[in-house]
Amino acid sequence: MAAREAAFDAEVERNLKRNFTANFIHGMLGLTGFRLIYAPTFIPAYIQLMTGSALFVGLGQTLLMLGGFAVPILGASQLEHRRHILAVSLRIGTLMRVQVLGLALAGWLLSGTPLLVATMLLFLLLGLFQGLQRVAFQMIIAKVIPLDRRGRLQGMRNLAGGAIAAGLSYTAGHWLIDEKVLGNGYATTFLLAFVLTSLGLIVLKVGMKEPEAPSVRLRMPVRERLTELPALLAERNYRWFLIGQALAVTGRVSAPFCILYAARVMALDGATIGVLSLAFLGADTASNILWGQLGDRFGYRLTFLLSILCWIAAIVLLLFADTEPLIVIAFIGLGAANSGYLMSAQTMVLELGNREDMPMRLALSTTVEGFIATLGPLLAGVVVHVAGYVALLGGTAALLVAAALAFWLRVTEPRHRIANAPIGTRRP
Repeated sequence: MAAREAAFDAEVERNLKRNFTANFIHGMLGLTGFRLIYAPTFIPAYIQLMTGSALFVGLGQTLLMLGGFAVPILGASQLEHRRHILAVSLRIGTLMRVQVLGLALAGWLLSGTPLLVATMLLFLLLGLFQGLQRVAFQMIIAKVIPLDRRGRLQGMRNLAGGAIAAGLSYTAGHWLIDEKVLGNGYATTFLLAFVLTSLGLIVLKVGMKEPEAPSVRLRMPVRERLTELPALLAERNYRWFLIGQALAVTGRVSAPFCILYAARVMALDGATIGVLSLAFLGADTASNILWGQLGDRFGYRLTFLLSILCWIAAIVLLLFADTEPLIVIAFIGLGAANSGYLMSAQTMVLELGNREDMPMRLALSTTVEGFIATLGPLLAGVVVHVAGYVALLGGTAALLVAAALAFWLRVTEPRHRIANAPIGTRRP
């Protein structure tokens, strides 16, 4: 077994430059396209334009996030026994991108109730494949990029992709949407997202060289595999990581309503969407290098805590902001916090156990996050409808404080465990 591990490590190092480049370009183009969809500006405004209802905004976000809850464990069970996972991952990625193309076509070909129904259905399918894709592509990064260079990859990837996405979001808001390019600016934005993300997938297929995993789990039925989940939760660090993550997801749950709350100060038109998207994505982009460098050097527990504190500050500022510049600064804080949270959660989970259990750790983490992200927006829409935006944002800030306390008091930096582990057991 030691010889197979050594051969695997040697192949990873031999192909590192090629695989780093392929994953960088794939991630850069993927982020560029998908952030046009997942940024908390375009989709909420699109649904608000169609329905004029905060409840439908919440329903749309719920359907979009449903896949993060419904399918990750199923996806992990289909991947963890395979020594090569790239081909399956590419098929999942293709199916996700098809839904984005569907959003564009629906925007051009449908109107009224048929458009709303088709859009909601495509959100559901997009979320399902996104839940599968997240597990698959995080597994690929963990497989071909050494631990001490993952933050660097994600920081560079997010910086480049986010910078392009920020520019495109500003252009989309000021030109594509306001000018109704090709008849429907939102549909044109979705088409642009489809093209960019598809190009990234092609680069990964052509450019990456996947090594054969030296060890995998034996294949077993999903139901039988589920019985082993309590063993993962028995490890205190991972258990409290999940609790902190679940509490922190509330920050993302309220994000789509931030732009609707900002409408009390700024008109909800294409120009506003462009400016706030630029602020959010620009900060998300610019902060990535900082989060990546801090995480690689000091560990991702620190970056998780700092990103949550940034999130709390941004929400508090948004609550009291009464001028356009303060609203923009709040969205800058939201973008930076979102970047730090995503990088911390997606990278730290890879370090919390052995390689064989990594797919299921990723799946369970994605499921917990997805459960909150699925029910949260709908409940948030109800809270806004009943009690208003202040109640929603205030409650979100309180739960983020609880997430920070959970991580600070109960989660230890996994790098310390890996560094002190016996030789031959240090690979997470």
